[in-house]
Amino acid sequence: MDDIDRFLNEDLNEKGDITTNSLFLEEKAEANIIANEESILAGLSEAKNVFEKTGAKLTANFKDGDGVKKKEIVAKVKGTARAILTGERLALNFICRMSGIATETKYLMDKCRKINPNVVVAATRKTTPGFRKYEKKAVRIASGDPHRYGLYDAVLIKDNHLKLTKSTPDTIIKIKQKVKNKIIEIEVENEEQALQAAKVGLDFIMLDNFSPEKGKKIAEKIRTVNSNIRIEVSGGITSENITNYASFADRISLGYLTHSVKNKDFSLEII
Repeated sequence: MDDIDRFLNEDLNEKGDITTNSLFLEEKAEANIIANEESILAGLSEAKNVFEKTGAKLTANFKDGDGVKKKEIVAKVKGTARAILTGERLALNFICRMSGIATETKYLMDKCRKINPNVVVAATRKTTPGFRKYEKKAVRIASGDPHRYGLYDAVLIKDNHLKLTKSTPDTIIKIKQKVKNKIIEIEVENEEQALQAAKVGLDFIMLDNFSPEKGKKIAEKIRTVNSNIRIEVSGGITSENITNYASFADRISLGYLTHSVKNKDFSLEII
C-alpha cells in the first residue's frame, strides 16, 4: 500500500463512495480540471496516479512547473462516473495544495533573484505530517530548495542542542568527528556564536531571527573568518521583508511556505 492508497482509504474505508455508488454503475463520463486562478502548477502527476487507482485516465494539457492562467483547462479526465467522482477530491487536494506552495515559492524566488541571482528560497520541516515529501516536491518544482527532508539527511545544530551541550565549538567538533559526508549547519542567535562556529568551520551558519541590518554585518564577519561558509537566514521572514535579506544570504528559509500558504483554487467539472 503506497501513499495514494492510504489517502484514498481515508475517503473510502471499506464501504467506498456510498453516494456515487448508489447512483451509478458503469456509466461513462468526462471531466475537465480547471484553474480558477493564475498559478504555478504542481501535483498533476500525483492527481494522475489517483485516477489510475480509481480506474480513470487523466490527460494533462500542462506539466508540473508550468504557469497556468485563470479558466485554463489543465487536464481532462475520462472513465466511469464512479472512477472520476471517487478520485475527484483527493486529486484536487494534491493540485490545490502543491500549486499553492509552488506558486509562492516561485514568487519569492523571482523577487529575491532580482537582487541576488544566486540566492535560493528554502522550505523547513514545518510540514503536514504524512504529506512532507509532496510539500517539499512542490518547493523543488518551483526551483526552491527543499532543505532537509528529515533528521537523518543533514545535521542542523539548533538552540536546544546548544543549551544541553553548552559549548558551540565543542558541539561542532563532536559532530564533525561522528558525522561524515553530510551537510553540517548550525543555528546561531548572536554574533559570538556565529564567529565561534566560523572559526571551527562547517557548511552553513543559520542566522536565526536577525534583523536584515544586523544579519548583513554578521554575514560579512563570518565570510572574513571563513569565506567557504554559506549563510542561511530564517525566522520572522515574510514576503514583505524577504528582499531585505536577499543581498547577503545564500539561502532564505521560511516555515510558512509549507505550513501557512493558501491553496490555489482548481475545480473538476463534469462535461
